[in-house]
Formats: sequence, structure tokens, C-alpha cells
Amino acid sequence: MNLVQAVTTCFSKYASFEGRASRSEYWWFTLFNVIVSSVLSLLQGGLGHEIGMADLYALAVLLPGLGVSVRRLHDIGRSGWWLLVILVPLVGWIVLLVWHCTRGEGGPNRFGPDPLTAGSGGSTFAQS
Repeated sequence: MNLVQAVTTCFSKYASFEGRASRSEYWWFTLFNVIVSSVLSLLQGGLGHEIGMADLYALAVLLPGLGVSVRRLHDIGRSGWWLLVILVPLVGWIVLLVWHCTRGEGGPNRFGPDPLTAGSGGSTFAQS
């Protein structure tokens, strides 16, 4: 999955918390959000507004970001409720980072088909 496919998929599944997301889908979407947020923050800082484009963008991508994060946890066989581990200071962030970097379960699991297999809409490449 490439950047455009990941962003398109995440926005088309705007508030979907069902199914699975490959590592590439999650990380491409995260990279896209970091770049767009950084550019908008620079523009916002130059304009001197209290609430601006970066804040509105963060609000707009809140649900797609949560959705892809939950689907990423589903890919490794964990419930989306494990996303709440992020509330544990420092350790939660580290645990969630490790889980988001972990290879998904091969084949279908209780959350759906493997996003990397052909026919499920995902890529057939094993490195994702």
C-alpha cells in the first residue's frame, strides 16, 4: 500500500472501527498527518491565529486516526480497547508504538481477513 492508497482508505473508512489495517496503511496515514499538520502549523504560526487550520485539521482527522489505530490493533489480534493503554504515562506510548510496529497475524482472525492477502483489498506484499 502506498501513501495515496492509505490516505484514501483511511478517509473512506472515516469512522470505521471494524476490520484490520496493515502496518503500511497505518504508517503512511500517520506520515501524511504529520506532514500536513506541520505545514498547517507553520502557516498558522505565521498568521498569528489562536485557532486555525492546524487545529481544524486535527479535529477532522481525529476519527480516521482513531479508526486506523483500532484496525491496526485488530490486525495483531488485540481489541480496540487496548488503545486506552496510551493513557498510562510513557509506558503506554511505548507499548502502543511496539504494537503498531508488530507484524499482523497471518490469515484471517476474529476481526476479519488478512489485509495483506489478495481479495481483501490489501496489498499482496509481505513487507507491509
